[in-house]
Amino acid sequence: MEFNLAQVFSAVSHAIPERDCVVFGDRRFSYQQIEDRARRLARALHERGLGTRRERCQLAPHESGQSHLALYLANGNEYIEGMLGAYHARVAPFNVNYRYVADELVYLLTNASTEAIMYHARFAPTLADALQQAGDRLPAMPLIHVDDDSGNAPLPGAVRYEDLLAETSADPLDLVLSPDDLYVLYTGGTTGMPKGVLWRQHDIFINAMGGREFGTGAIPTTLTEIVERARAARPAGSMTVAPLMHGAAQWAAFITLLGGRPFVMSTTTDRFDPVGTWDLAAQERIVSLSIVGDAFARPLADALEAGGPTLAEGLSGLLVLASGGAPFTAPIKQRLVNLLPHLSILDAGGSSETGAQMGQTTSRAQASTGRFTPNPGAVVVSEDMTRILSPGDDEIGWLAQQGQVPLGYLGDPEKSARTFPIIEDIRHSVPGDRARWDADGGIDLLGRDSVTINSGGEKIFAEEVEAAVSRHPAVYDVVVVGRPSERWGNEVVAVVQLARDADAEADDIVAEAANYIARYKLPKDVVFCAQVQRSPSGKADYRWAKEQAVAAQRV
Repeated sequence: MEFNLAQVFSAVSHAIPERDCVVFGDRRFSYQQIEDRARRLARALHERGLGTRRERCQLAPHESGQSHLALYLANGNEYIEGMLGAYHARVAPFNVNYRYVADELVYLLTNASTEAIMYHARFAPTLADALQQAGDRLPAMPLIHVDDDSGNAPLPGAVRYEDLLAETSADPLDLVLSPDDLYVLYTGGTTGMPKGVLWRQHDIFINAMGGREFGTGAIPTTLTEIVERARAARPAGSMTVAPLMHGAAQWAAFITLLGGRPFVMSTTTDRFDPVGTWDLAAQERIVSLSIVGDAFARPLADALEAGGPTLAEGLSGLLVLASGGAPFTAPIKQRLVNLLPHLSILDAGGSSETGAQMGQTTSRAQASTGRFTPNPGAVVVSEDMTRILSPGDDEIGWLAQQGQVPLGYLGDPEKSARTFPIIEDIRHSVPGDRARWDADGGIDLLGRDSVTINSGGEKIFAEEVEAAVSRHPAVYDVVVVGRPSERWGNEVVAVVQLARDADAEADDIVAEAANYIARYKLPKDVVFCAQVQRSPSGKADYRWAKEQAVAAQRV
């Protein structure tokens, strides 16, 4: 049997209707309440003409036959309801980066062929500018206004979300949900224009949303198996601090929800509040916390150290800290497990185009980074993409995924063909990470090829250098980029933010990094900055970092 996400959620909610499903600050929603609200939204979308117009069998891999709903939202129960409601209506929701300016928003909404927008009130001014700029490039469409504390009024023609739910029936739609219905995830666009990754819902469920049983890798064959697993789950909550516009956060949410456990979010959505995160985690006695790499882990470690033993004691029920989507370096892991000795850290590797590919577990005994145990289907393929490498092969190749992989990129057959090639008669996803497959089966993740630095004829992986530079105790955050050089072609530059009250010279930082990487990989320059710029999801802004490196060269 293959599965649809709304179908699975409905089955779970019917089995445990009164159990807490979503906790958003002091607002609590049971599984039955979330199901009811999602079904009301589904009917509202359906009544406005949104849905599925062509089935998967009639489409090329890069095509969508469904209406697309933009979720221009910060975290909250409405984000979860927006996704589930759309799935119930056979509409494909997609994530919108709420940091985009109007020009970027116009690109995204037109690229996605948007037919409806659900937005938080605080984003109304930018959305109004974007819709005006788009003109005839976007059709008139339903606008759903989600109130917040901004006080912004609905845009012309928009309907308030709560009013929409109140006036719409929760009776199920007479639609046959399909495992072919789309899960659409737009990439962050940190190294190029954002791209809409098209997944079959069955494939993303199995690969990244909890379908595959943790530990055994077993894939369920019936809804009954999933329901019984959820019914038997300990009803202890899991929490995410990353924005739900980020794939890793969505996956963490659905793993929790489809597993029958409460999903917890902070109501502070305009910034990351590490102290508030720990307080909420203690209050809700969550068992797992999901973050995205060092950008979240560092301030969490700082707050935990400042809070002392009392705060740590309140987190005795927190068993797992899970991270994915950005590098999580060994020194930060070590700080956290020293402060919470009972904690296990699960560092997951993967991407929008592969789902969850591999993992690494850290306990107090040893913290490391960069080396992972592959999940089913994760392999390394040769640099020319003609063969699948074997463990122990010396060649540096491409990290790839077999099995449940996306269909393609929305509207882009050429890029779809490049990223999802057929190798040895097997379809793969190869999004651009370089890796080496060790003889014992472990995979060394070297970094994204798009930020690889070619210096003096050698390929140097930015993330590997970042991990080495971060070993210096005075380094709070770092991004490594290449900068044009007459001698080297490109030279390695580390853009460094020092820890508060810390002091270090460039030579000291380079000397410490030399303990972990070869000499030719060491930064030729260290540029200090007040704060490293990252996306809301914690990913490095390499464009910004290169500007800093080049500007320092001119001084």
